[in-house]
Amino acid sequence: MPYILQTSHLTKIIDGKELVKDANIHVKKGEIYGFLGSNGAGKTTVMKMITNLWKPTEGTIELFGQSLMPASYEVLKRMGSIIEFPTFYDHLSGEENLRLHCEYMGYYSPGSVENALEMLELTDAADKPVKKYSLGMKQRLGIARAILCKPELLVLDEPTNGLDPAGMKKLRDLFKMLCTEYGITIMISSHILSEIESIADTIGIINHGNMMKEISMKEIAEMNTAYIELSTPDIKRAAYVLADKLELNNFKITGACSIRVYDNRIATNDISKALTLNDVEISSIGKKVESLEDYFLKLTEEGRK
Repeated sequence: MPYILQTSHLTKIIDGKELVKDANIHVKKGEIYGFLGSNGAGKTTVMKMITNLWKPTEGTIELFGQSLMPASYEVLKRMGSIIEFPTFYDHLSGEENLRLHCEYMGYYSPGSVENALEMLELTDAADKPVKKYSLGMKQRLGIARAILCKPELLVLDEPTNGLDPAGMKKLRDLFKMLCTEYGITIMISSHILSEIESIADTIGIINHGNMMKEISMKEIAEMNTAYIELSTPDIKRAAYVLADKLELNNFKITGACSIRVYDNRIATNDISKALTLNDVEISSIGKKVESLEDYFLKLTEEGRK
């Protein structure tokens, strides 16, 4: 099958408010799909519909080549998920919670619970009641539960909430390993773009409930524009020198003290020299390439116009 998950004209309306509108999503088998959007953009709503927690107002969802219906229990057994914050039986230990999950999933594989706890570095806390877990530990336990039954598709809604930078990096490495070594397809949402940039094969951008774009990271890398970024306390005079002395018009003031020059015919040294000769103080100047964050902001800003 070309797509392990796809939606067609997916729409969700609650109390007259359109949370998601006409969303078409395509997730290829064996990839990491980064689902990007600001808080409130509609990411969780889409994921709740994909995991059958909410029913679409309109549109269809196809999983593993089958239409998702209210009674699609067998299809859902092939998935693992975290939607919002994972919940557990707090009086039970982490290990007991995972064994209980295996019971109601009908999954019996020797060593699977121990392996999942080890992957998420929770072995030492396996016998501790979950009510004594920190927020980050509960998040990791939720991921352990999501991968416990070796799903074909993981749907993870902001899975790094509550983790420190070191913990976030360990999870990114884990997700890449699950994808490459276990062949698990992962759909992961986040509003932290740098978190997705290093692991995603494809990204989908949602803004105010509308799907803005689906694009591969390779395509973004190929279209990325190199530019010279200049930082100066005298932004007006710097702009004057660029326009009048160097006769440049392809530049943009991006902040109170920063300018980006997109004209690839001019060298950094030439700009630096012209500014110095015209008594413009330079705090920093250098060549850069647009990031995923730049692409995301450009796309979502255009969507607001």
